[in-house]
Amino acid sequence: MPTYASTTRTQVAVVGGGPAGLMLSHLLHVAGIDSVVVDNRTVHTIETTHRAGILERDSVRLLTDTGVSDRVLRDGDRHGGIYLRFDGTSHHVDFEALVGASVWLYPQTDVFTDLHRARVRDGGDVRFGIADTEVEGVLDAPRITYADEGGRRHEVSADLVVGCDGSRSTCRGLVEGGRQFFREYPFAWFGILCEAPKSAPELIYARSDRGFALISQRTDEVQRMYFQCDPSEDPSTWSDDRIWTELQARLAGEDGFRLHEGPVIERTVLPFRSFVQTPMRHGRLLLAGDAAHTVPPTGAKGLNLALADVRVLAEVLEQAIGKQDHDVLDTYTERALERVWKAQHFSYWMTTMLHRSADSSDFDERRQLGELHALVASQRGSAYLAEGYTGWPQD
Repeated sequence: MPTYASTTRTQVAVVGGGPAGLMLSHLLHVAGIDSVVVDNRTVHTIETTHRAGILERDSVRLLTDTGVSDRVLRDGDRHGGIYLRFDGTSHHVDFEALVGASVWLYPQTDVFTDLHRARVRDGGDVRFGIADTEVEGVLDAPRITYADEGGRRHEVSADLVVGCDGSRSTCRGLVEGGRQFFREYPFAWFGILCEAPKSAPELIYARSDRGFALISQRTDEVQRMYFQCDPSEDPSTWSDDRIWTELQARLAGEDGFRLHEGPVIERTVLPFRSFVQTPMRHGRLLLAGDAAHTVPPTGAKGLNLALADVRVLAEVLEQAIGKQDHDVLDTYTERALERVWKAQHFSYWMTTMLHRSADSSDFDERRQLGELHALVASQRGSAYLAEGYTGWPQD
């Protein structure tokens, strides 16, 4: 028998300490259920990995109403709509007027910081900076083993284990007998962070003959922007001047709109895909967030889906543990995937409506523009976009 530097017994072991894993641990704590969270990244690594974040209204409520933090309301940037820009003209989609809802621009790193502080405040058992994590016994007696910084191995045994370990999930590979659905996209996003003032009060989703562009914000002094590119593009070969020339060309129009420019401080290429794993349970193992599904970033659904997953999962785990009835775990997949597939459709729709394919014909181009014109001219069409973007109400 191996010798461990420590052994821990808990009710739920969570692999992955990003927003999904920490939110699940927090919700379980509120329900009186013990958990241990492990992650091979350090807190510093997660807090300094810049990732955009648009939070749906129910995601904001989940943070505030469960006692994580109200910082999103103080430091977040509330957006009442977005701009769709095509044919060189911007069209405002007013979420507040259409569906009475808003979204918040609040970086994912800040969501993590709020959750991490809440778990530390509440005495949560969260273990970062570990290595060589292994998950075993998922059918009957789950346990996690890992190595600390000194190479000593530790063991955590649990009633249930949850994989919140991202799109490269190890836990996903332990699910047997399921199905996986994929869609690869022939383009990626060239993303930048730049030192410049905001170019618009809300996000701009732009479709042009040169391809898609997204103008987002981060702070009053630092902005995040993206433009469609080939997945094989090497960002290191792009100078600041070349980047700004391309972005300005994609936003150009007869109205004279121009982006505020500044030094580019980060550049990266983000390939994306659609993926769904079903079921999201195998024995005593359950999956949540990117471990179970990924969506193109166009619809701003990734983080929101992860938070919606763990909200449902926390309810299911509370029932399963409280009643000692693991059969209730089977309800999780159906409840979670109902929202996931709606989000997959919404993200696919936004992506294909705004991106240009290399093999697009003249007919395809005109049809795409016709769809955009019809969307902004229709109150019901605009309301459909607004409802999907701000998030379908959670039951």
